[in-house]
Amino acid sequence: MNSLFFTFEGPEGGGKSTQIQRLAQWLKDRGWRVTLTREPGGTPVGERVRNILLDDHTLSDMTLRTEILLYAASRAQLVEQVIRPALKRGEIVLCDRYVDTSLVYQSIGHARAIDEVIAINGIATGGLTPNRTYLLDLPVEESMRRLRLRKKGIDRMEGKGESFHEQVRQGYLQLAQQEKERFVLVDAMQSQDDVFTTIVHDVQPFLPTTS
Repeated sequence: MNSLFFTFEGPEGGGKSTQIQRLAQWLKDRGWRVTLTREPGGTPVGERVRNILLDDHTLSDMTLRTEILLYAASRAQLVEQVIRPALKRGEIVLCDRYVDTSLVYQSIGHARAIDEVIAINGIATGGLTPNRTYLLDLPVEESMRRLRLRKKGIDRMEGKGESFHEQVRQGYLQLAQQEKERFVLVDAMQSQDDVFTTIVHDVQPFLPTTS
């Protein structure tokens, strides 16, 4: 089986969605079967959970433990309904955010015990780990500037303060340092084309000689 699992992570406004879409098309154009998904969401159940998690108007009183469990519940559904079946079919799975998001947003960003988040997500994913994680990194000031330029509104997670997002960024950099074999740190201050070139250059050695 030629299945591969790649995830995209990073602070808000880093261009993950653009790059993951470009990579999906690049792979498809070369004959690879690709499943593209996102977190939270990616399934009918997960999308309903996503609406709850990102609603900034009615759920300001959500506790952190509830938030952790909801993200994990959406992730469990996604792994069982979408990711594992696609991998069994020999496809390349590209996921916009995964467990690392919870580690930095719900643990490091809130100074909560990381072991609890790891344990919960270990159950949710059954221990499924990506082959590679692309971390699109940029300074918080630029992240906030890009969010303000968006035409759509800012959701519940995006609207947290700059100090929170700085903790998130540092959390990602810490994870990348701890797992150098899995993470690829990409400078998201580059042009979109340069970012994409960096990602494709790294992806190519993973691909078998035939699709």
